[in-house]
Amino acid sequence: MVRGIRGATTVINNNESQILNETESLFLAIADQNDIDPEDVAQVLITVTGDIDAAFPAKAMRRLEGWDFVPVTCAQEINVPGGMPLCIRILMTVNTEKSQREINHIYLNDAVKLRPDLVKSKVDS
Repeated sequence: MVRGIRGATTVINNNESQILNETESLFLAIADQNDIDPEDVAQVLITVTGDIDAAFPAKAMRRLEGWDFVPVTCAQEINVPGGMPLCIRILMTVNTEKSQREINHIYLNDAVKLRPDLVKSKVDS
C-alpha cells in the first residue's frame, strides 16, 4: 500500500541553520514514529511559506546517511491570508503495510496548531 505521511514545523527566524535543523528534526520524527526505511520512500515533497528563503530544506535530508537516493523537491506554499508564517511542511509518500489510522503525522513547534486533532490523538493513544 502507498500512504502519505504529513508533518509540519516552524522556525523562529529565516536563516539557514534554523531551517535545516528544524527540517531535520521533523523529518527524523516522521521516519522514527512511522518506522520508515529509505528504501520504502517513493518521494518527499517539502513546502515552505513565502517568508522562508534562506535555504532549501531538502538539504537537511541530504545530511542524513542512507537518504541520498530518495527523490526530494521543495516548493512554496500558497499565500493564504492569515496562514501560519515561517512554516515548513513535509509530505512523504511511502510503501507501507500500515493502515491510515496507524500512520503518525507529526507536527512540531507552532505547527501543532495546524492539526491539533492529529497531535492530540497521538498523545492520547
